[in-house]
Amino acid sequence: MTATDEVVRNQVTGIILAGGLARRMGGVDKGLVPINDRPMIAWVIDALRVQVADVVINANRNHDKYRKFGCAVIDDGDREFRGPLAGFASGMQAAKTPWIVVVPCDSPLICGDLVQRLHAALANKEAQIAVAHDGERLQPVFAMLHRDLLADLVGYLGGGGRKIDHWYEKHGYAIADFSDSIDTFSNVNAPADKQELEEQFAKHQQPTATENE
Repeated sequence: MTATDEVVRNQVTGIILAGGLARRMGGVDKGLVPINDRPMIAWVIDALRVQVADVVINANRNHDKYRKFGCAVIDDGDREFRGPLAGFASGMQAAKTPWIVVVPCDSPLICGDLVQRLHAALANKEAQIAVAHDGERLQPVFAMLHRDLLADLVGYLGGGGRKIDHWYEKHGYAIADFSDSIDTFSNVNAPADKQELEEQFAKHQQPTATENE
């Protein structure tokens, strides 16, 4: 890690979004679904922890189980399940760094330079939001955001806003190209996706387990 990388790392808190209802998965808590004999969120923590100053899990259930991974756990403060933006807001409130990076709990193949590439896109455009792009479309829940946006986001949610793309468009955003790292966005939305993702894992060398289970 270069000196520049370390400066960026110290300014960013990683927020793992695990607060959804996972209706297409039958309501199971996706972060706790095993992939290669480990909960998906364990892989996400390993990938993110080395890139940020701190990792926080945003979850609306199973708090005790998530705390076993050694991270702070926060919820959205209600049970409306208002979508990812509510997790963004909770993460901004919890973070002690000027920036947050958000990622979902069910994408265990996150690349090792996710934070650096999002930050580079921000710096190039002098923006407060950077969003990943896989070469075909935006990946809106892979993003870096400045905590100064918290008040505006709380107001948007309070007014009934839920759509990420609409809120992003209000502020403008930088696009970070991840067309060469599309496995980063592989996830499990339905039971059939689990086997496919496990097959992808066979192509990747996995890190050593670090979580306290």
